[in-house]
Amino acid sequence: MPLRDRVVHSEARADAEKVDLVGAYLTRLIDELDREELRNLSDAQRRVRLERRLGELISIEGPVMSARERADFIKRVVDEALGLGVLEPLLADPSVTEIMVNGPATVYVERRGVVERSPIAFSSEAQLMQTIDRIVSRANRRVDESSPMVDVRLATGERVNVIIPPLAVDGALVTIRRFPRSFRLSELVERETLDQQAMLLLSACVRAEFNIVISGGTGTGKTTFLNALSAMIPPEDRIITIEDVAELSLQQPHVGRLEARPANVEGKGQITIRDLVRNSLRMRPDRIVVGEVRGGETLDMLQAMNTGHAGSMATVHANSAEDALVRLETLASMSELDLPVEVLRDQINGAIDVIVHLSRFPDGSRKVVEISVLTSKRRENYTVAPILEFVHEPLVRGQSVTGRFVAHELPADLVERLVSSGENVPAAFTEGGRRWMP
Repeated sequence: MPLRDRVVHSEARADAEKVDLVGAYLTRLIDELDREELRNLSDAQRRVRLERRLGELISIEGPVMSARERADFIKRVVDEALGLGVLEPLLADPSVTEIMVNGPATVYVERRGVVERSPIAFSSEAQLMQTIDRIVSRANRRVDESSPMVDVRLATGERVNVIIPPLAVDGALVTIRRFPRSFRLSELVERETLDQQAMLLLSACVRAEFNIVISGGTGTGKTTFLNALSAMIPPEDRIITIEDVAELSLQQPHVGRLEARPANVEGKGQITIRDLVRNSLRMRPDRIVVGEVRGGETLDMLQAMNTGHAGSMATVHANSAEDALVRLETLASMSELDLPVEVLRDQINGAIDVIVHLSRFPDGSRKVVEISVLTSKRRENYTVAPILEFVHEPLVRGQSVTGRFVAHELPADLVERLVSSGENVPAAFTEGGRRWMP
């Protein structure tokens, strides 16, 4: 056997032996635990207790290790006992925003918008399934052949999607999405997600009670942007937020947060986004903020926007600002009401004022690439007027995206509406011609 192959074989054997050792001490530790006593301790106290006992076991009968090897080994065993095993270091890394497990041997992570492979791996499919069982059982859910897909939330807030064989052909798939940190609009300007003039205009639109839809693909930062934009809502307004998984973190004092609930293990007890939107109308909201519309609740949201809940906001998956309107029409048609297309267009044209569209670029940056206003009326086909566009230079792999924001004149009726609400309209949007903004 060539030297290189012998080295690889030796490393693999060492890893396997380490996994066996972790399993052996994990079993020994679990056998010695007073589970009733541990149940009464906090997570931090439980971890300290296990680390101390495991250290005693290793000192008495364990293998010879350096101080660093010993600390790493103890952490790994305790992570298996209390946490999510090999995923714990990734969950502890604040730079990781998403974890994608493609079977036991392949783990990818997203850092600063860029996806890269992690050296971390599970020892076997069985270890991966044990971790999955630990995740879903804590949420009082189950995953098996009869129910091979599940969405849950960790106690620390991360969203988890699991799909197992036979649907996942090459091994169980786990996707863990971290909650995005809350950003202010001014911070997004510093990150060049949008420019100063666009920030001032959108802030004025929020205060003037424009209904705003934020669109974009997966991972473009829609929720982060919605959270930042909602900070412009006046503190005296009563806000009801509705989400599939609660991610928004509004700072106003008068906020009611609602979160959908999946069915339990018996398939009962589900509370949908639509149920919550309908119920929110009985809660005397000034504004309704929907984390993402994805079904028949879209019609209820549009009706709310048309009947006294101006200044509401929502996000939707779409490829452009204009596509967002078509997407809303499709989603609204999914309600049990068989409404003609003309009626749905009437609802959308009457409800939506502004669409903000975001994109993620190859360098990981997320930007507002389009802000448009809806100019069609009543039952007309949708027409939008762009008031801001991000025009980028040709993309070069491995380099940061460069470009400029282009401002266009705001339609006169919207200028009048902003002014009548006591808002100043940024000069870039009132001068009549195209203007490049650095």
